[in-house]
Amino acid sequence: MNTVNSGDTTWLLVASAMVMLMTPGLALFYGGMVRRKNVLGTIMQSFIALGIVSVQWVVVGYSLSFGPSIGGIIGDLSWVGLSGVGLEPNPDYAATVPHQAFMIFQMMFAVITPALITGAVAERFKFSAYVVFILLWSTLVYAPLAHWVWGVGGWLRGLGALDFAGGLVVHISSGVSALAAAVVVGRRKGHGHEHMPPHNLTMTLLGAALLWFGWFGFNGGSALASGALAVSAFVVTHIASAAATVSWVVTEWWHRGKPTVLGAASGCVAGLVAVTPASGFITPLSALAIGLGAGALCYLAVNLKGRLGYDDSLDAVGVHGVGGTLGALATGLFATTLVNPAGADGAFYGNWSLLGPQALSVVVAAVYAFGVTWVILKALDRLIGLRVTPEDEVEGLDLSQHGESGYLF
Repeated sequence: MNTVNSGDTTWLLVASAMVMLMTPGLALFYGGMVRRKNVLGTIMQSFIALGIVSVQWVVVGYSLSFGPSIGGIIGDLSWVGLSGVGLEPNPDYAATVPHQAFMIFQMMFAVITPALITGAVAERFKFSAYVVFILLWSTLVYAPLAHWVWGVGGWLRGLGALDFAGGLVVHISSGVSALAAAVVVGRRKGHGHEHMPPHNLTMTLLGAALLWFGWFGFNGGSALASGALAVSAFVVTHIASAAATVSWVVTEWWHRGKPTVLGAASGCVAGLVAVTPASGFITPLSALAIGLGAGALCYLAVNLKGRLGYDDSLDAVGVHGVGGTLGALATGLFATTLVNPAGADGAFYGNWSLLGPQALSVVVAAVYAFGVTWVILKALDRLIGLRVTPEDEVEGLDLSQHGESGYLF
């Protein structure tokens, strides 16, 4: 008989609250990076996800993601409206906490993931189109991927792919979808010849700090218990983020001649993204290596967007798409059963075969997320339009979409 453990439940509820705080943190992180006329519009895109996706999760999202599997592809509708999701533990997912505690923890992951995409289309996406988009994306992209990777019976899970806290489900899916969105929506008016600096890097750094804090719940909470594995995930999360902060700043300093606050903030997030899929399977030294690699690689990826010609306004592709891919593949190298017996040994611990499922899962997640996102956006563009008018874009999203301004002066 499975009984509720008060320590495990307390930790998971605290972790859920920490992950919830990441979405307002993302709002500040992105909000500081746009021009002042778009700060409220940008913040609203993250904040409204807390409402819309939470409701979607209760009604159908949780059942599709974690409900009894239909052929390893999607959950059935047994848990629609949280029917059958009560206060007794569900041993398939977390045997020592109430089922609703697991559900609410996973809800916070579902909330922040589509909000990450907005970084690629900041300053030009119509709010009404965004509302419909995140509903469709959460149902058609996030839910299937979550089921494939984490759901009991999910087909990628059955192949042995490891994703402890969302490198595939959260970061690759959002990063690749961000690329599709940037291409479909098109570049900002004046992009490439008009200077568009961040308007408030103080806000961005505060947002990065909240993300760093919340990520301890993101990764540590994914242990689903208060114990040694949660401690290990907590520790490696911090090490990787710290290493990536240093790595990004050093790379930027060498490349551009000066270290920037924006670079430090971006580096910390890159490290957090990259360690996410590996955080429950690796040692501290492995986390150090992943963080150092993530900071430098994501910096290079961000600087490639100009050459490739797409307008990823706030670097969602270079940080989340590239960082998530690095982390998923690095899991195949650095994972060890010495940290988590329920995982697997990676290549550096004698098991090169883990790289196969990891690489396959990256390709599958990327192709599926890009393709479905492209179709959703093309359909919405034809039906209701994705972009604000050129006049509204010049005026700014704050006034044109919300009738208010972030600043009086």
